[in-house]
Amino acid sequence: MLLAGGAAAFAPVSAGSVIAQGTPKRTPFRKCLNLGTLLGFNLSLEEEIDIAAKAGYSGIEPWMRRVEQFAAKGGNFADIRKRISDHGLTIEGTVTFFQWIVDDEAKRAAGIEQMKKNMDMALQIGADRVAATGAGAGDVRLDDFRVLGDRYRTILEIGDKMGVVPILEIWGKPKTLSSVADAVAIAAWSDHPKAELLLDVYHMFRGGSPFEGLAMLNGRKIGGFHMNDYPADPPREQMEDKHRVYCGDGIAPLPKILRTLRDIGYEGCLSFEVFNPTYWETNDPLLVAKTGLEKMNAVSAL
Repeated sequence: MLLAGGAAAFAPVSAGSVIAQGTPKRTPFRKCLNLGTLLGFNLSLEEEIDIAAKAGYSGIEPWMRRVEQFAAKGGNFADIRKRISDHGLTIEGTVTFFQWIVDDEAKRAAGIEQMKKNMDMALQIGADRVAATGAGAGDVRLDDFRVLGDRYRTILEIGDKMGVVPILEIWGKPKTLSSVADAVAIAAWSDHPKAELLLDVYHMFRGGSPFEGLAMLNGRKIGGFHMNDYPADPPREQMEDKHRVYCGDGIAPLPKILRTLRDIGYEGCLSFEVFNPTYWETNDPLLVAKTGLEKMNAVSAL
């Protein structure tokens, strides 16, 4: 029956139901560094991994462009896996931008081929998740969610065969897949048990997704959560990626967001992701990474 595996999996988990199952946990969230935070420093993949470890993170989210650059220079993926393992890090996912959601069949087919290559590289470095964004459909509004759900199911089934899960990442500014509601609808219509969401504080705000809506979700179906903050100015409609700031330096209701994530049973990672050029101007990637972790820890302790 349609939605039996999809929509039901997104039903909210109450605190009472969690306690009834005998798992009233309040363990600290794992902290991850999205390596996009370091893009402006123009480091190698190896250097980005080393910075994340030195700063004290437990996991990383590499960008596929860095992985591809590493491979193009003749890098050995086994060496990267060993470097990550030696540092005691985990890979929580990889950032990818293949065009799986677009209406144009040729572009979609090419995007799926790119996704397969991304998935293969992800596996080789030890990752089992890739981001599935609305790349290529930012200027148009695609909202036939049955169709989009079918397209998502297609890439999920490919992921089943390859051992990698594509997770729906919302972007707040584009017109397609811009809100939590969009992502839930697509995931539900995919009718696939591995459908998951990748959410982000800034993107939720930018796309107009009410943070109260998190309470409607099942935390076990959130595959990752990007942490950042946003200032009071500029206005939401004028805000860009570059305006993201350290957690606690803006006006996002972060303690409330994190309490809600706990209440709905989210036990995944909090991944620090900003693209602030003023941080890159410090010319000190370790300082930025450490500050990001310290401020994220301070907020998550409230």
